[in-house]
Amino acid sequence: MFHAGDLVGLLETREPKLAVVESVQGSKYRIRVGFTAKQQVVARRHLELIYSLPNGDDPPSRLGVPPWSFSEPELDHARPSRREWASAWVLLSESDETLALDAFADLVCAADRPIHRVACWLALHHSQWMFRFKQGVIEARSSDELKHLRQEERRQRLNQARRQACIDLFRQGEAIQPDRLDHQQALWMEQIKEMATGRLDYRTLEDEVKIILKELHLDNDTIDLYRMLIKLGQIDPHQLPAMQASRWSSGFSPELEALARQLVADSETTKPGDEKRLDLCHLHCVTIDDVDTRDIDDGLSLERKDGGSARIWIHVADPGRLIEAGSALDQEAMARGSSLYLAQGIQSMFPSCLATGPFSLRSGRRNPAWSTWVELNPDGAIEAYGIIRSWVKPLYKLSYEDADELIDLAPPEEADLADLDHLLKRRKHWRETNGALMMELPEGRFRCRDNKASLEITEPSPSRLMVAEAMILAGAAAAQFGIDHSVAMPFRSQLPAELPSPGELDELPEGAVRFAAIKRCLSRGLMGTKPAAHFSLGLPAYVQATSPIRRYGDLIVQRQILATLNNDLPLSEDDLQDLVNQVDHSTREGIGISREDQRHWQQVWFESHSEDHWQADFLRWLRPQDRLGLIRIDALAIDLPAECPAGCSPGDDLTVEVIAADSACDQLKLRGR
Repeated sequence: MFHAGDLVGLLETREPKLAVVESVQGSKYRIRVGFTAKQQVVARRHLELIYSLPNGDDPPSRLGVPPWSFSEPELDHARPSRREWASAWVLLSESDETLALDAFADLVCAADRPIHRVACWLALHHSQWMFRFKQGVIEARSSDELKHLRQEERRQRLNQARRQACIDLFRQGEAIQPDRLDHQQALWMEQIKEMATGRLDYRTLEDEVKIILKELHLDNDTIDLYRMLIKLGQIDPHQLPAMQASRWSSGFSPELEALARQLVADSETTKPGDEKRLDLCHLHCVTIDDVDTRDIDDGLSLERKDGGSARIWIHVADPGRLIEAGSALDQEAMARGSSLYLAQGIQSMFPSCLATGPFSLRSGRRNPAWSTWVELNPDGAIEAYGIIRSWVKPLYKLSYEDADELIDLAPPEEADLADLDHLLKRRKHWRETNGALMMELPEGRFRCRDNKASLEITEPSPSRLMVAEAMILAGAAAAQFGIDHSVAMPFRSQLPAELPSPGELDELPEGAVRFAAIKRCLSRGLMGTKPAAHFSLGLPAYVQATSPIRRYGDLIVQRQILATLNNDLPLSEDDLQDLVNQVDHSTREGIGISREDQRHWQQVWFESHSEDHWQADFLRWLRPQDRLGLIRIDALAIDLPAECPAGCSPGDDLTVEVIAADSACDQLKLRGR
């Protein structure tokens, strides 16, 4: 218990202060703090007795008057010197004693006047390492403790300098070059980036990092922090968070790249089963793809039969010739699930040297392939089919534009494409009569060219529709193979849907508006190991089988067919289902990344077109309570959500403007009026 007039130390704040007890107020004390005698009421736990009021003395009202008659300059002069402090440590450490404050002051200052005791008390509570002062008892720290404390103090000093250097770099607002950061600062910067991109919570950051962010006033605003890091060149504004957290972020390991190069070098040697391949190099085979496509999965041929009939050939790449199931490259492909199509380019399922090399159906070369032949009856149904391993030699690679011209002109020397187009239109009509839904529209896709967003619109041209129909036909044949041979396949299906009546559809404008009403009724596609109907395609069974370079599921189909043809044991339904589940998970992850990528570049594109206006059709309501509807901008060939006027009906014309477009905030808001 303290009494009025006692000289005490106040530890309520970070800086220890001197005070004089003025009075007792229950469990608290009214004190006068410092030489200014500022009045304050504090609890007992915040006070330490330094010197009791001598008997017979009147309680002083403040410091600087008897018996505490010393001034601030006098107190500064009385502080122990470094030598006195060190000498006291030597004596106390050798004796292994503990001292009270009065005895300690006598040891250090050779006197125990109030000013000396105060000077020692203040020194003990400032940054010093030699003594431990707890509950009024003072003891010397060991040499090992001092060494550790000095090291810690140096570390803190260095960290403080590092922190300040980081803070200064942030405030300069210029791109930070890697050589401006030491190892520790680089680690801090990584944590800051992780927080800005949402992969780390602020609470999990190192204390040093928290101090930096608080000093910059960026501890509670990840958007401002994200923008700052972009300005400083620490974050690529186009780097997708989902991408960074996936296996796609690091590419293929050097070990896998080395294995791939070895397979390329070994691709010309004879492989098991090559002797059984049917040589189809005599067929007039062409591949049709986008101009910049380098991994060619498929090609087409037409074989004219006696009597005027024709056989459609769909040739598909055969990566299984080189990639052994269960190998390191195979496992990596399975973990990826499919190639990733991004605005800035393709992330292949296989290393590029394989995907664009011996896996691809290269023009003018003899290529291993899987070839599916189909003969159609007059109404377009499959009359006969076969699937074999083959050798094919594409004459040339056509772009879709080139193929469109050949289909349209049908020159005598290049009549195959026009005839294939005719046959596949027959097949398409057959599917339509069996309920297939044909909803071809131009499709807009955002690309990145020279780090700028661009919009590319793909038209449903004759050659694109022909190739798509051929691939569906090959998938139907592969599914029929699974049924005929009772072999499990990764069948894709879709449940039947109850569509709007013909009368209801006739009331809607043709094209996107009508298609939106139909799509709303469709169920999600399913995957299973047993054959089932696919409603939208109008097929009794279907598998994807024509892109084994780009989709791992297609490679599984090839392996199931090969095992059957070789009289080996294909995967059982249970084993296939387990495998499909693994692949499906990876594939969905890739689809999520692709969608995020498109959404980002869409936002970037609209940022640069924020002053433009477009005509649009109202398709349907998404959230009428929020006036959020789905619109179609024909000029851009895309469907987008937008704020729409109340009372909009499908087919209404709207003028669309940008309300907000901010790729850093993942934000795009459009308004139709």
